[in-house]
Amino acid sequence: MDINKDYQDTKSKSRILLASWIGSVIEWYDYSLYGTAAALVFAHLFFPNVSGVVGTVATFGTFAVGFVARPLGGIVAGHFGDKIGRKATLVLTLMTMGIATALIGCLPTYAQAGIWAPVLLVLLRLVQGFAVGGEWGGAALMAVESAPSGKAGFFGAFPQTGVSAGMVLGTGAFALISSVMSNETFLSVGWRIPFLISIVLAALGLYVRFKIGESPVFEEIRRTKKQLRNPLGEALRCHWKEVLLAIGSRCAEAGNYYIYTVFVLSYVAQHTSITRSAALLCVMLAGVVNVLLIPLSGAVSDRIGRRPVIITGALFLTMMAYPFFLMAGSGSVMYLGLGLVLTLGLGHAIVYGPIAAYYCELFPATMRYSGMSIAYQVVSIVLGGFTPLFASMLLVWSNGAILSVVALVAITSFIAALTMMFSRETAPHLDSRAERETVRRI
Repeated sequence: MDINKDYQDTKSKSRILLASWIGSVIEWYDYSLYGTAAALVFAHLFFPNVSGVVGTVATFGTFAVGFVARPLGGIVAGHFGDKIGRKATLVLTLMTMGIATALIGCLPTYAQAGIWAPVLLVLLRLVQGFAVGGEWGGAALMAVESAPSGKAGFFGAFPQTGVSAGMVLGTGAFALISSVMSNETFLSVGWRIPFLISIVLAALGLYVRFKIGESPVFEEIRRTKKQLRNPLGEALRCHWKEVLLAIGSRCAEAGNYYIYTVFVLSYVAQHTSITRSAALLCVMLAGVVNVLLIPLSGAVSDRIGRRPVIITGALFLTMMAYPFFLMAGSGSVMYLGLGLVLTLGLGHAIVYGPIAAYYCELFPATMRYSGMSIAYQVVSIVLGGFTPLFASMLLVWSNGAILSVVALVAITSFIAALTMMFSRETAPHLDSRAERETVRRI
């Protein structure tokens, strides 16, 4: 046994995992900033001439716009990720995101530029969506394709934590700045600071990503010259069932994540006496729990399979839909925090932890980036960014009846559980068919 080679392989895998995680955290820090700002300040700054509820709907509409561009980002990044490599594509997505986010921090408000202010805001949000649309698939692939045998779920879960870790950092930045400034100063200058910090974080992320090598699976594809001319077309033509399964499996977490991190901030501000800072701290607490439990969920899926873990989490979120809104609307900070820890911290972590490995194992390596990205981002556009908007509109149409939003959360969560009941187990070491498929595909 070559001990030095084993050490170098382990070191290389650790670097790839670290780079995937750091890049994912920074990318989602940038992306989540917009959601927090949309819930707290953008209605005042960019849509000042409409009522509070309509302004909230308009603001969440611009939030949703970013998700419209995500499938396009996934298609472009998936194509080049399957043809020229995962690493180069991830460098491009991180650079694009950092520049767009920093520019949002430089935008004039409606009072300064009139209609051009929301127009520019929407354009930069589209660029953010394009960048993050290509990020997830590449980060997940780099981690899973570098994982030791039997640990794909655990390795793949680390980039997954980037979503909540970035959200915690972004929410924390807003909470800290809003706590040390007056409301007037925060609305005029303070909200810009977290966006401008993005350019420094992007530089750090790029440095880390430039230091790593390519995914070993793609290196083998490149060595044997097995790149496909049209990987997305092949995925949709030959593996459309897998694409549908991947879409359905995300319904529990794709949109509901933004219910717990974006919509709830607006909801408690309008319907309870809970302060902005207290609500932000509750979301941050749940986000920290989420970050800690996602790798555990991925590791459990390595032992018992992706299916039972995702089904359990999806059913849990279905049952928690009504109790969560009872706690959120109670006016108690303690109950709001508990509700968020149970849903975002625990429930979301259970369903989200195995998703990266599950997606990777569904598709052949030669079309994996494309297949994963299009499935993941289709759900993001249908549910992800539009869910806060749907929820806000449901409240308007139902005269504030929260049961309509409860139904939205419960139904989407149950769809994910039902989808996974019809899926095969993909973990190679737990299912002989999955093992044969993985060997054939890689």
